[in-house]
Amino acid sequence: MTDVFMNTYHRLPLTFTKGEGSWLTDTKGRRYLDFTAGIAVNCLGHGHPALVKAIADQAAKFNHVCNYYQSDVSAAFAEKLVAACSASGMRRVFLGNSGAEANEGACKIARKYSLRKYGPGRYRIVTLRGSFHGRTITTLAATGQDKFHRDFGPFTEGFLYIPGGDIDALDKALDSNTVAGLLIEAIQGESGIVPQTPEYIAAAAKRCAERDILLMFDEVQCGVGRTGTFLACEAYGVKPDIVTLAKGLSGGVPVGAVLAGEKAADVFGVSDHGSTFGGNPLAAAAGLVVLETVNTPGFLAEITRKGGKIRAEIDTWRHPAVKEVRGRGLMIGVDITQDAWPVLEKAIARADASTPGLLILSAGPKTLRFLPPYIISDAEIEQGLGILQGLL
Repeated sequence: MTDVFMNTYHRLPLTFTKGEGSWLTDTKGRRYLDFTAGIAVNCLGHGHPALVKAIADQAAKFNHVCNYYQSDVSAAFAEKLVAACSASGMRRVFLGNSGAEANEGACKIARKYSLRKYGPGRYRIVTLRGSFHGRTITTLAATGQDKFHRDFGPFTEGFLYIPGGDIDALDKALDSNTVAGLLIEAIQGESGIVPQTPEYIAAAAKRCAERDILLMFDEVQCGVGRTGTFLACEAYGVKPDIVTLAKGLSGGVPVGAVLAGEKAADVFGVSDHGSTFGGNPLAAAAGLVVLETVNTPGFLAEITRKGGKIRAEIDTWRHPAVKEVRGRGLMIGVDITQDAWPVLEKAIARADASTPGLLILSAGPKTLRFLPPYIISDAEIEQGLGILQGLL
């Protein structure tokens, strides 16, 4: 492993050279079953033939067109993405490069909407304790976890954190005189795979609508089919004003998106926002493959089935080290009685020339997180869970 990178990641001692389907291979030829999908990014796995062809074909045409113009592939991707989100009320999209960029764009829309309609003073954004919205100064400010706030202040002002699930706290925080938007994850990923209850989401939607506060769903990790519906908010039966997406949206090529419904679709004007690489043709070409694949009839139902299979199998273990299994679709958290990181280390250390390793994630000190690629097979699920059971 090289040491020229800045020391920003708690890396495990692996360097990969290639991948295929649900598997990665390291520099020593050892194979690892991937239950991480690059933290929900490689949703179609590694080396997906249609994805590879789309990227290669587009690279042979052109890699980039500046946003003075449109490219045919980016326009097609934007139209297909809005159509995929139309059931949730989305009408327009801004394309960027990352989840943090998407969430910054959402906050800007909320603030401009309130400023233009109500004047100064109505700019606060409410988020939940345990949330994670990005690593920029503003999205760190939006993130409701104190551990991310050390050393980097002062932050962008105007963010208020409240506990998830507490409808009284929500009611008090959503002050129509000071609050522009509520930014919420249907399922919090980084803090342990924590779903919001239907009652809480319904209360949030009702109060935001009554007080003309923009309801914004951060679906950077839980969107694009990860939970068994294209948008996680669909399962709650609500239509937000804004949705943000990234991670799996282009199957491994950097991309981010801010989608807006009727109320917020026309807030941004010329020069209000921009992104040099936003709408990149390579990302758009890959994104078209992801959208076509995920929206194939029956595909989302398979994600739900596979996630149910994982949860049911772990439940049958009745393992004393397993405290709770939760999540939806292929976004699963497993609370264990021991520290999670040593399990990740043991899962890769078992690999040799004839024995595969397992790649899993943590989400908090004692939570294992599974975000496998959508194309993972039943046999691979059983193999990975067998490895995990042995480790525990």
